[in-house]
Amino acid sequence: MRILFVTATRIGDAVLSTGLLDHLLRAHPGARITVACGPAAAGVFARMPGLERLIVLAKKRFSAHWLDLWWQVARTRWDLVVDLRASALAWMVPARRRLTGKGGRRPGHRLTHLGALLGLAPPPLPVAWTAPADEARAAALLPGGPWLVLGPTANWSEKVWPAARFIAVARALTGPGGALAGARIAILGGPGPGERAMAAPVLDAFPEAVDLVGTLALPEVAAVLRRAALFLGNDSGLMHLAAATGAPTIGLFGRSSAAEYGPCGPRAVAVEADGPPFESPMTALPESRVLAAAERLLAAPIPASAEPA
Repeated sequence: MRILFVTATRIGDAVLSTGLLDHLLRAHPGARITVACGPAAAGVFARMPGLERLIVLAKKRFSAHWLDLWWQVARTRWDLVVDLRASALAWMVPARRRLTGKGGRRPGHRLTHLGALLGLAPPPLPVAWTAPADEARAAALLPGGPWLVLGPTANWSEKVWPAARFIAVARALTGPGGALAGARIAILGGPGPGERAMAAPVLDAFPEAVDLVGTLALPEVAAVLRRAALFLGNDSGLMHLAAATGAPTIGLFGRSSAAEYGPCGPRAVAVEADGPPFESPMTALPESRVLAAAERLLAAPIPASAEPA
């Protein structure tokens, strides 16, 4: 079976779509899958089993990137085309079956919308694919444990919780009597000067922390996150990837909506600022609520679905 799967440009949306791919791989053993996605998200799929081809869809003027994609896939007869980008592509290539997403914002969580495309309720949870080399790199970077992994960056400054509050909660968790007393700290972020600037105050506060801001490929990031005793981070692609690995994940929300994009995983929790979604600044999210949520998550029994294989 040959499947064409057209998915997101952003890391978070791409991670959420991995549950559908995992379902298709289980439903059709031996399927050969071509994934088309944006450049930032390519690493999400790089280690996917059954991946025949990964097409990186770089945006071009006048939507010429869609013509490029059509040229690369139109000469194959597909058994199934899944287009989450709500483009016309699915109807312009030979296919036995076509499933297309809907554009625009709709009520409900994005994962529920994705599951509905295949008639799956509840929708399948996202997954994170890594290779042995990625796991070995992560083990070398974060030996032993426990590790508190912080994600103090995001793709928009309005989604960033104040650095001083990250620092305070991290100290409370890892200090004497904390839920992760004695844990070491690693700090993650994306490439580029903007992400490093967001992470700088937290890095300065913890000079002994492992600085992983912008240094790893996405499969290596996933392997690092899988080693976390807790991931604490803003609403971001890192947050979604952490939840997909099964790591205990706290996602922080203010100017974005947890009802639409909260982290999805067996041990994932969203903590929202006071006030309406999209209107509440991150400063309206107090340290005490985040710390309490982290302590509850760490104290809760581990679900069977999150146990190591």
